[in-house]
Amino acid sequence: MAHDARENTDAPQLAKRILLGDPLTTEQVNDQLLPKRMALPIFASDALSSVAYGPQEMLMIMLIGGTAFLTLSPWVAAAVVLLLIVVVLSYRQIIKAYPSGGGDFEVTQKNLGEVPSVIVAAALLVDYVLTVSVSIASGVDNIISAVPGLNPWRVELAVGFVILIVIVNLRGVREASTVFAIPTYVFIGSVIVMIGTGLVRMLLGDAPVAASAAYTVQAESLSQAAMVLLILRAFSSGCSALTGVEAVSNGVPAFRVPKIRNAKTTLAMMGSIAALLFSGLTALALISGVKYAENACDLVGFDCSNPQPSLMAQVASATFGAGSIPFFIIQAATACVLLLAANTAFNGFPLLGSVLAREGYAPKALNTRGDRLVFSNGMILLGLAAVVVLVVFQANLTNLIQLYIIGVFVSFSLGQIGMVRHWRRVLRETHHRPLSEVAAERRSAIVSLSINSLGAVMTVSVLIIVTITKFTHGAWMVFFAIPVLALLMLGVKRYYRDVEKEIAIEDTTHFGSRGDVAIVLVNRMQKPVIKALDYAIAARHEKTIALHVALTPEDGQVLQRQWQDYKIPVPLVIVDSPYRTFAQPVEQYIRKYREKHGPAVVTVYLPQYIVGHWWEKVLHNRRSRRMANQLMLVHGVSITLVPWLLDSSELIYGRRSRPLPGQERAGRPFALYGGDQQNGERRVHRPAGPPDKG
Repeated sequence: MAHDARENTDAPQLAKRILLGDPLTTEQVNDQLLPKRMALPIFASDALSSVAYGPQEMLMIMLIGGTAFLTLSPWVAAAVVLLLIVVVLSYRQIIKAYPSGGGDFEVTQKNLGEVPSVIVAAALLVDYVLTVSVSIASGVDNIISAVPGLNPWRVELAVGFVILIVIVNLRGVREASTVFAIPTYVFIGSVIVMIGTGLVRMLLGDAPVAASAAYTVQAESLSQAAMVLLILRAFSSGCSALTGVEAVSNGVPAFRVPKIRNAKTTLAMMGSIAALLFSGLTALALISGVKYAENACDLVGFDCSNPQPSLMAQVASATFGAGSIPFFIIQAATACVLLLAANTAFNGFPLLGSVLAREGYAPKALNTRGDRLVFSNGMILLGLAAVVVLVVFQANLTNLIQLYIIGVFVSFSLGQIGMVRHWRRVLRETHHRPLSEVAAERRSAIVSLSINSLGAVMTVSVLIIVTITKFTHGAWMVFFAIPVLALLMLGVKRYYRDVEKEIAIEDTTHFGSRGDVAIVLVNRMQKPVIKALDYAIAARHEKTIALHVALTPEDGQVLQRQWQDYKIPVPLVIVDSPYRTFAQPVEQYIRKYREKHGPAVVTVYLPQYIVGHWWEKVLHNRRSRRMANQLMLVHGVSITLVPWLLDSSELIYGRRSRPLPGQERAGRPFALYGGDQQNGERRVHRPAGPPDKG
């Protein structure tokens, strides 16, 4: 037995505690709920930060048709803002009707059926991965705009920021909100100050002028149809400002009570601020003459060997002056909030994953809370997926943005259609009740139906526009990924359903096992074998048998003599194995025993070494584990592994052990505590051995 008075000094565990903090008890889950001021940066950072790249992508597409097309930008921006307002109002209805955190998935599941709900879930999961990728890539882009020398390290910076955000989120919701609150509010305040300063300067006759205002662009020759498609493509790119709106409806359970009112208030605040920043930044970019091209070399007069400054950087430089303190504050705040915008996905993805796991559409591990009461498996999975996307696309914002918002508008559209059916059902259910009782309820349902109907029409229209304008620019990959992921989720659901059906208790349960026999597998006369025999005898089975698989007749004869010499009080049975296998002869013996004696419950005891060095596992053949895996397939057989701790196993309790990731959850031996080696205390085996001879 190991020394009981051990202290938690294991280095990997200590590092985990430093990174993630001390574990939280289940009773502390309510302490992790968020007030509105903290929920805003947690759930709204994606939507708020999208104003840093939404106007940029919109103006970039418009510039393809030449500078004359920029005069249409205010109308395109107004359409984006109008859509944002409608979507925010629509999602307030979802929060009111479905506050459990399922969001669009729950709406479509209850109103449209299984297949649409799984499509919505797949679309949201894909979009959350792209939210992390686009936000990180955009943040790195703004950092490089301020420090161009970092451009060769673009991918490495992006991957490093993903890892950092994963670690912060694994520390828990409240700690993450504290970390993210300051940069988000600094970003909001600094951009509002910049917009106000630029507009005041314009009114005073000193409008800011961007450095790129002097550049010219060689416009492409466009037909009338191509002009319409270009405007629609610019609109679809500007609609990236709507991403993240759904996160609040998915995160209602994380709010403090009253949850519904707090969530609706947070969503309204988010929509108002996002609309203000988007429209203000677009206006300031047009006033200062910012030009941001899809291909930097298309700007006549610009040295395209250098990275193109982001729209935010150009506006800040024009308003405050390049190299000024406000300029660097704007860049730092923008980079921070863009990087932290990924945090919205790190809240939405795990929450949605837990809902899918509870419903049986995702592995159960996604519904497991970690030490800090967050769904850590979902966070780690999202981080890994985002890293893969960033590496594949080399953290290039222009390429990633083409994949974006497809998924979110699929969920928007189906969610709004589901809400239309929900309110129509509510109206039908109140139709036969007295009007005096349901007047207020019907008025509320009619207003909500009108809002969601408008939202459905607009989001479906935008989905069609986005599909047409982005499909050939890379969005086809999203349309491929969503059905594949949806089919996988349906497969998982069917698997869980089949397992539940298979293991369900029948109406008439028969307890047909008769007899209780223990079989102790014996290789040679050694202490681990005697310990296993001791355990089997102590368990008081009806019958205990020692079984030896003899590869040669001589092996069996030697063991038989030793068995008699030590006077072991358990009958020894020897079975031959001419083909040098172990599990098959044991399995055949068990089958013959049960045929002769009836369906007895058989418990097989297997001695197993526990070692401390990784290389010792190579030197031992681990036969017990392999036999256990094979014998578990035999009906009516249970396996008991009897551990024998070799002297080197002391390292498991000492500081020198190096557990691998996942050992703790897998239940494998690893260092939990540091042993008291200074006092010379050593592990003491439980006394086990053969009876005295004679």
